[in-house]
Amino acid sequence: MIGKTIGVISIKGGVGKTTAITNLGTALANEFDKKVLLVDANFSAPNLGLHLGNVRPESTLFDVIIDKIGIRKAIAKHDSGFDYIPGSLIHHKIDKDIYQLKKKIDSVRRDYDLILIDTAPATTNELISAMIASDELLVVTTPDYPTLSCTIKAIKLAKERKTPIIGLILNKTRGKKFELTVEDIENIAEVPVLAVIPDDISALEALSLSKPLILHAPRKESSIEYKKLASSLVGVDYKDPRMWNRMKKLFEVAMTNKAPKHEVNRTLLKRLR
Repeated sequence: MIGKTIGVISIKGGVGKTTAITNLGTALANEFDKKVLLVDANFSAPNLGLHLGNVRPESTLFDVIIDKIGIRKAIAKHDSGFDYIPGSLIHHKIDKDIYQLKKKIDSVRRDYDLILIDTAPATTNELISAMIASDELLVVTTPDYPTLSCTIKAIKLAKERKTPIIGLILNKTRGKKFELTVEDIENIAEVPVLAVIPDDISALEALSLSKPLILHAPRKESSIEYKKLASSLVGVDYKDPRMWNRMKKLFEVAMTNKAPKHEVNRTLLKRLR
């Protein structure tokens, strides 16, 4: 069976792409027993290795792209349960053709259930190369107009490349009235929101420990959202282990007569997987 490749994109830095990838990878590996590979295809400003505590990787994706080593020699194992290929902090420009990344990743697809690609936050050949290598895309955004403007550009580029977009991850939400709502973002972007991730200082604590958030603070709302999103990607159910939160959400649904839009979107996606 050939593994599915999902690119996680945004053309604005700082929205939390790498955090999303490490947590989704951890959830898929630990909660759903999937074999997962994370790939740092952000050649300009790679962060995956830094998030995972690998500051000076011996082998990187750059070495693979320039044919210095085979892709399997660049794969490292992480204590969080997944494999990953870090990027190079030294080399920043890739002159190879935009199909090279896809060719390299395709050679190991049979080894994994899912491959998640961290992409460059810019409309360059780096991003296009990652889109070509991906079967489908997740787009990370935040609830503000400047980021949403960049998100729309990323979505437009993906549609031009004809790479299917699964949905949006709405990150760093604070529940403030001045923030764009899920409905606002869906109406403008014309893409469903699949997860709403609260802005949580625990994410920064986890980063300082080079540890994915869902292992550092597994019962936080952010961690649960990542697990629910991961469950929808593989088409299986996930039950929130926090009894009080389950009761609270049942009460909210009973009072409003409807479930939150992103939860409905996840249910629909799950049925399609």
